[in-house]
Amino acid sequence: MTDLLTAAQMRAVERAAIESGSVTGLELMERAGAGVVEAVLEEWPELVEGTHRAVVLCGPGNNGGDGFVVARLLKERGWSVEVFLFGDAGKLPPDAKTNFDRWSALGAVGRMADWSQDLPDLVVDALFGTGLTRPVEGLFDEFLHLNEETLRSQYFRYANLRVTSIDMPSGVCSDSGRILEPANWTEKARWWRPTALAGQLTVTFHSMKPGHVLADGPGACGKVVVKDIGLEPSRGDDAEIARIAARPDLWSLGKRLGHKYDHGHALLLSGGAGRTGAARLAARGALRIGAGLVTLGVPGSAQMEVAAQVTAIMLRRVEDADGLAAVLEDMRFNALCLGPGLGLDRARELAPVAVRAEHAPYVVLDADALTAFAGDPEALRAMLHDRCVLTPHDGEFARLFPDIAERLNAPATTGPVYSKVDATRAAAKRAGCIVLFKGPDTVIAAPDGRASVNAAVYERAAPWLATAGSGDVLAGFITGLLARGFDPMQAAETAAWLHVECARRFGPGLIAEDLPETLPAVFRDLAL
Repeated sequence: MTDLLTAAQMRAVERAAIESGSVTGLELMERAGAGVVEAVLEEWPELVEGTHRAVVLCGPGNNGGDGFVVARLLKERGWSVEVFLFGDAGKLPPDAKTNFDRWSALGAVGRMADWSQDLPDLVVDALFGTGLTRPVEGLFDEFLHLNEETLRSQYFRYANLRVTSIDMPSGVCSDSGRILEPANWTEKARWWRPTALAGQLTVTFHSMKPGHVLADGPGACGKVVVKDIGLEPSRGDDAEIARIAARPDLWSLGKRLGHKYDHGHALLLSGGAGRTGAARLAARGALRIGAGLVTLGVPGSAQMEVAAQVTAIMLRRVEDADGLAAVLEDMRFNALCLGPGLGLDRARELAPVAVRAEHAPYVVLDADALTAFAGDPEALRAMLHDRCVLTPHDGEFARLFPDIAERLNAPATTGPVYSKVDATRAAAKRAGCIVLFKGPDTVIAAPDGRASVNAAVYERAAPWLATAGSGDVLAGFITGLLARGFDPMQAAETAAWLHVECARRFGPGLIAEDLPETLPAVFRDLAL
């Protein structure tokens, strides 16, 4: 796992280093500027040799100070460098003012940049970084308007404009990935007028920030490079620091000893006739990920339909609440999934039995099992326990946690903006169980505050997952891992990571049925 530090957490790390006497603020600024130059030349090796032109946009804080260092280092390489300050030089923080003075001994500082007619080889965005708490206004807004045509084409990657941001693209909240916009911004203006300086490369220091992987962040950042500037590792506990999911410890996924019941027995509940496909997808996912046995609980009306479609997956008749209670008397069922294709009436009837069973198995609630309680979310939340995993998408999340969703979806006008990590943590604490909030920036949180982001962005982008049924397979993956003995947080994180790996392994053209069938190839790639 890689730490995702909020702006406040990053400031605390820097402050601790400076107060310890191991480094000064000026030294950190110098290292940051050198890291940016190094990253630029690594990204665009054609800029290593020869004379080139750079425009460096500096803001009123320490991010601007980093920009002055970059300008000086590029000037020392023989570049033609233009520097523009969006702020009052007399109000710069001490370290930034020192580097402003160092640059001023080498070149001029302007107040506005216009490259609409003459594109530079490189633009360095050192305006606001991680400290932005309000929409861009004043000179920066004028600059965006002046270069509107160039920037708009840049959004669609038509212009040959190399833009590198220091820490975060200016205009993007580093804690949430949301673009900060004026409260009166119209939808038309939001589409046509840029409010953030998106580019191809973002260089950050010590650790990634939540905004690099959440919401609008990945689209604005282009590519993120993390440069070491000599700071000590973060010291926050698991409940304080969110982390970006990396390859989990998958050793236990390999089957080495034992018989099928040693690897768990998963029960997945199906809807009626004509509504069994989602549950079959989930069941296939649970079986492929290694559950020793998988059984589909189906009503009588769907038995023939399901029997004609499955082989290794077993069937049990589950007509109603009494039928489910009878099935769950078999204590070998240790993981249960309900929701995919279940139907709202059937979900309302079966969910209380599933969650409150005397020998409560682990329970994954997805799809209809969440939507069925949209009118009375407290009724569902009152049933939940720490052996449950909820897997909502945006709409289902809003139905279960309307007040949290309202805060998450409120206009991003002041920062730090309430983030998807904040929202998922709040939901998990309220529900008392694991919540996996789906999306390209899937967030998984536990009631104790632990949170991770399974980000299908940058080199892990998997847009093919936006297909009907992929969420059902994910629910099945989680159920299968719970059956095998994974704890709920570990099961959710591992399933989400493998879900993306399957999509990336298969590639374009993916449909949900391909996900379970690609899992063996992923396991082979992982040498399991």
